[in-house]
Amino acid sequence: MQWTLVIPLKPLARAKSRLADTAGDGLRPGLALAFAQDTVAAVLACAAVRDVAVVTDDVLAGRELAALGARIVPDTPASGLNAALAHAAGVVRATRPDGPVAALNADLPALRPGELARVLDAAAEFPRAFLADAAGIGTTLLTAAAGRELAPEFGAGSRAAHRAGGAVELPLSAVDSVRQDVDTGEDLRAALALGVGPRTAAAAARLLIPGQ
Repeated sequence: MQWTLVIPLKPLARAKSRLADTAGDGLRPGLALAFAQDTVAAVLACAAVRDVAVVTDDVLAGRELAALGARIVPDTPASGLNAALAHAAGVVRATRPDGPVAALNADLPALRPGELARVLDAAAEFPRAFLADAAGIGTTLLTAAAGRELAPEFGAGSRAAHRAGGAVELPLSAVDSVRQDVDTGEDLRAALALGVGPRTAAAAARLLIPGQ
């Protein structure tokens, strides 16, 4: 089964505000872009993935991610994360109605293509499924089979929201790179310990990160 992944990315100037204790205002946009670039590159290297659609209105991010091979979908609703994901899924389904779709966070800089393939293969058994994040509160991946609405509920407490909405939680182990999103300095340290992609490694080298 070949998946289309939809990846949301807010304007870089407003991204990753919770990293303020680790990265200054001048560094956070570049760090957010590096996360997204390494995430998209890993997704495109995954054997289970057919293509990637990034929903963003950021001109720089759109240009850089398109150069990697992603399709860029403008955030036409401009009504927040879940509206953006539902819109992008609809755009994808308009041209590929019989294909499965998954929403993936843009801040998975340690993502491994093989681990992502394991998660997507497991998700293929269910109409809708999701993977909880490393903190056990949020969601990093939500999937929908052909003919099923994605129905995203990302945000605070999304693990419980997706479960309540009927999506099956995937109880997988040894897929840490798919769970480890980066919102805080502690998250970044955890991702660095797993081993991040080259763009994040270069951006993080400019930071003073305790414990690294």
